[in-house]
Amino acid sequence: MATKKEGAFKSSKKLSAAAKKGFMVFSGTATRYLAEKICQSLECPLGNMVMTKFSDGEFAVSFEESIRGRDIFLVQSTFPNSDNLMELLLMIDAAKRASAKTINAVIPYFGWARQDRKDKPRVSIGAKLVADLLSVAGIDRLITMDLHADQIQGFFDVPVDHLYGSGVILPYIESLNLKDIVIASPDVGGAKRAKSYAKYLDCPLVLCNKTRARANVVSEMQIIGDVAGKDVVIVDDMVDTAGTITKAADIMKAAGARSVRACASHCVMSGPASERVQNSALEEIIFTDSIPYSNRCAKVKQLSVAEMFAETIKRCINNESISSQYII
Repeated sequence: MATKKEGAFKSSKKLSAAAKKGFMVFSGTATRYLAEKICQSLECPLGNMVMTKFSDGEFAVSFEESIRGRDIFLVQSTFPNSDNLMELLLMIDAAKRASAKTINAVIPYFGWARQDRKDKPRVSIGAKLVADLLSVAGIDRLITMDLHADQIQGFFDVPVDHLYGSGVILPYIESLNLKDIVIASPDVGGAKRAKSYAKYLDCPLVLCNKTRARANVVSEMQIIGDVAGKDVVIVDDMVDTAGTITKAADIMKAAGARSVRACASHCVMSGPASERVQNSALEEIIFTDSIPYSNRCAKVKQLSVAEMFAETIKRCINNESISSQYII
């Protein structure tokens, strides 16, 4: 475990010329913005790949350069719509048929992760289904970040490198120099994540107990802990409709909190989320750029994880430890 003085993550040695020739990075259309930053950090070009669309909505992908015998890294988040997942599956299949040495799926945001178990009768386990699809398509390794449930790693029979957005979020929180910081979890399920933040920052932990009327709708919420006069930072893995986060922020502000911020790895921000955040008691909400955010909301700030993913790719190529770069 790194200490605060060691920074966000340690950088491994640079890639040799031979190593650079042995791997290639390609991107799906939805995550090209991030893949370009990753390649810039790796000092390598982004591979040339073309996607052809047909009038009925079907599409095909093709690599426009030889990848035979290369270690291939395919960067694509699988946020909705499902075309992003299908595009990744086609990229994997094309790489396998083009005789790539290894196929590494780099999925900053792993969609369908909230469907990780049977929480009621007669439902699918979407995360397991997606894991099976990726495995059957032919991946040799998965590199992802902040899965909604850690046990999803066990759905794969290939190595999974599970990164944490805390590597870029925690240094930013420290830079704010908040006087009386308190870390809060918006629900009991996120207590473990929030506790790790509180331990690193050496500050108190507050929990929110919520009940849902249905998916994406919070009916009731109570605060467990003291927030009066405190600078509260709510920690979560993703923000979808922002109903939970904004409700928690409003309740904490009403309970006497001096300021309320939120941070989450994945900026899903669907439906009324941007409007809710803008009209809430939140001073700002911090995300990584695992998902692109096109709506304009003055309170949203995105931190790039490109360097972190580039460092992980570099360590995979150099056969170095991945876990040694983590903060928590």
